[in-house]
Amino acid sequence: QRVAIARALSQDPRVMLADEPVASLDPPTAHAVMHELTRLNAERGLTVLVNLHLMDLARDYTTRMIGLRSGEVVYDGPAASASDADFEQIYGRRIQPQDRLGAS
Repeated sequence: QRVAIARALSQDPRVMLADEPVASLDPPTAHAVMHELTRLNAERGLTVLVNLHLMDLARDYTTRMIGLRSGEVVYDGPAASASDADFEQIYGRRIQPQDRLGAS
């Protein structure tokens, strides 16, 4: 994942699309990748659009969250304010342990 991010940055983009940038990563590495994307946003002014399915990462590392269910927007607001009920509406089911990466 880090190599893919570095490759994308070599093109000096204004916007980065990161589709599941932490897929299949262990928790420490997932946090490191998300921290790096946050740093790039802050230091370079790079807009980073991230597709995540892990609710704790969405809350901890993003400022705005747009939740989609069946092609419809069901949540659009501050990520830190998203409740478990909001995530349940997005997922269409009760929150499961696998919906969280783990402690930050």
